[in-house]
Order: sequence, then C-alpha cells, then structure tokens
Amino acid sequence: MTIMIPTWVDGTLTPVEKLEAHQRGLRHKAVSVFVLKGDEVLVQRRAMGKYHTPGLWANTCCTHPEWNETPLDCAQRRLDEELGIKGLSPVHRDTIEYRADVGKGLIEHEVVDLFTAEAPSDLVVSPNPDEVMDTRWMTFRELNQAVANFPNRFTPWLRIYLDEHSAKIFDDVSA
Repeated sequence: MTIMIPTWVDGTLTPVEKLEAHQRGLRHKAVSVFVLKGDEVLVQRRAMGKYHTPGLWANTCCTHPEWNETPLDCAQRRLDEELGIKGLSPVHRDTIEYRADVGKGLIEHEVVDLFTAEAPSDLVVSPNPDEVMDTRWMTFRELNQAVANFPNRFTPWLRIYLDEHSAKIFDDVSA
C-alpha cells in the first residue's frame, strides 16, 4: 500500500510517498503523542519489520498524517492502530521542526505536532505486532536516565524531544 504524506516540495504542500520523502530528506508533516499516567510516560519499542529504526524505543506513538487528515485525527487513529488505545483526548502542546538521520540513507525532516494524552490507571494497551514489539511505562527521570546511558537504544527523534523540547511536552511532569 502506498502511503502519501503531506510534504513541502518547492514551498508547496504536496502529497509525496512516505518512503520517497525519507529518501530525499524532504520536509514533511508528522505527529507525535506522549501518553502520560501521573509521572510516567508510555514508550514503545518499534517492530523489527519497520523500514527505519527497527527495534529502537520511541515515544508512545509517532507517525505521519494522511493527506487532508488533521493532526488530532491522526494522533487518535495511530494510537488505536499501533497500540489499540481508544478513548483518550490528546492535547496539542506545540509544533516543532527537526531533521535527523535515521539510518539506511533515510532522513526524517519533520514538522511535528506534539500531543500529550492523560491515561486512566486502567488503560488497556494492545500493541499491533506489525508496529510495536514492546511497551513500557517509565517515569520521566527513568526515561532520561536510560537515554543518557544507552542513547543508541532510542530513536533520534525521542532523543531530540527530550533534549530540546521536554518542557513543551512534559511541563509539570518533569519537575
């Protein structure tokens, strides 16, 4: 299945095939979600079948909106598709931009809508094995310590989010 994502080509937002956008390092739209439960954040380990960064730990959910899909609709859709999470109300925190080499000659150059969503204590997580091989709840401090000790186990974008944008994402959680 060909997935077309909103990408800027010569300054104009244009649908481009997802792999092509990464191969060419084109600036494109993305969505990242952090599901929080008190002082914990849900992280996922990407499935080994992913075409980039397989087996690395990432934030709860990260994806690209489909053409003409709103960031909020995308966040809710992918929480369900990747993790079987339904019924949360993601809150938009900020829009940021980053560029990162994700290996295999691929570049993520993303304009990301960042969301958080508060999880109830009884949240059911049912990972889709095509997308996610593991999940874990970690406190903000545990996550930062793990990234500091073992950076190569985490996606480049999660490292960027924690290093440059954590106040926008976590505000009172990180205190």
